[in-house]
Amino acid sequence: MDCIGVLTSGGDAPGMNANVRAVVRTACAHGKKVFGIRNGYAGMLDDDIFEMDTRSVGGIIGRGGTILGTARCSEFREPEGRERAARNLRDRGIEGIVVCGGDGSFHGAHALYGEQGISVIGTPGTIDNDLAGTDFTIGFDTAVNTALQAIDKIRDTAESHRRIFIVEVMGRNAGFIALAVGTAGGADAILVPEMLPDVPGTIEMLRERFDEGKRFSLVVVAEGVEIDTYKGGGSFMYEVREAGLEARLSIIGHQQRGGSPTVLDRQIATLLGAAAVEELLRGGTDKMAGYVSGRIQFSNLDYTWLYQKPLDMAQYRLLHQMAT
Repeated sequence: MDCIGVLTSGGDAPGMNANVRAVVRTACAHGKKVFGIRNGYAGMLDDDIFEMDTRSVGGIIGRGGTILGTARCSEFREPEGRERAARNLRDRGIEGIVVCGGDGSFHGAHALYGEQGISVIGTPGTIDNDLAGTDFTIGFDTAVNTALQAIDKIRDTAESHRRIFIVEVMGRNAGFIALAVGTAGGADAILVPEMLPDVPGTIEMLRERFDEGKRFSLVVVAEGVEIDTYKGGGSFMYEVREAGLEARLSIIGHQQRGGSPTVLDRQIATLLGAAAVEELLRGGTDKMAGYVSGRIQFSNLDYTWLYQKPLDMAQYRLLHQMAT
């Protein structure tokens, strides 16, 4: 394999630039050509592809976001779109690509390999940490630290005003961010999509805390939590206010995606990017490079979505022991 492409796809995540840097410099170290593909699969279809070298990625290791850009591409979901994308790659001599993204991105890479024979290796780039086959995804640690900084500041206000604060963090389908920041931030309760929330029990716990003279309470809620089985309110804030408790909602939002990546994210992104190129050059394909117990480990791409990565329930139970 003499020519490799790299793209970032799906939601942006801190550390994607470090991953691109590692891919480019590892490929160049092996004397291979490397091309950047702008705006994910959309750029592959639009032939928005350009040659990169070691200088192309100078100074980007500490930058958030992705210099390659990312975009949704409905056309790539169709076989005709993938055929056109593969034609653009072959016209430039690109034989394999490294795709940094989440499960949707990996579905696309898996189909591209299966239908068009383009070798693909994925690197897990998503703040949600919901991909099986890796302990940490690129961007998760930075997102958690960003959310934790916000929660630490919110606690000051909550204590000053003797209020309940409900903090919503990202996590449409997975509660890894909520569990991590709730534990580290000393939350009194965490609501995650993986578990039907005990709304009446949580509200009673909050009421008891104030009856006992506690100055404030903090509840961390993942954005994907569904509670419309309770009174038709559709939100935990609604249920708390219906119970007569004073509360404020703080949505941390997209700032969790931005910012300079942490040491851990830079390190993992670099190791996984380099490993992805090495695997392509060994003839590997249709795999994801993961970080498991401090080592690089490869999984089949379809494993990352066929197997649901579980929350650490021991950590979840520990929260309730800590919240006194």
